[in-house]
Amino acid sequence: MSAQKAYEKLSDLKNLQKQWRKLSGLHKREEWSAAIVRAATAAEIAANYAIRQELISKRNLESEFVDNLLRWANGLSGKLEHLLIPLTSKEASKADKMKELKTLANDINRQRNSIVHQGEFCNEDEAKRAIDKTEEFIIQLIQLYKPSFDINVKQK
Repeated sequence: MSAQKAYEKLSDLKNLQKQWRKLSGLHKREEWSAAIVRAATAAEIAANYAIRQELISKRNLESEFVDNLLRWANGLSGKLEHLLIPLTSKEASKADKMKELKTLANDINRQRNSIVHQGEFCNEDEAKRAIDKTEEFIIQLIQLYKPSFDINVKQK
């Protein structure tokens, strides 16, 4: 039996998929609100991946510096508004897609915050809609950088 890698040592895509598997289990156990929070976490990890692609892969910035920017941007909406939208502003198709994704991110964040900060409980239909919206966000964002990405297929 092989030892599992520590969570913080996994790639963003592996962390994202780990979150996605967790939320699937929560959903099956009818823990609707917890599943929504996990989905929002997966969306934020997807944003981290996109930001790392823009700053580390394309611009050769140091990983430690990028990690500090990710903390500074604070949250899914902040990462889109403060980092991804400005970073992609000169690439018309990406810029347009980021603006579309910002609308989805705001919806995802609003629901997550109502659960986490206001103690709201959600039902099965609300959870399904939130998870579907989050899956759409994740796939559209990641496929800008990795066109073959599938949320249900193990990533390298």
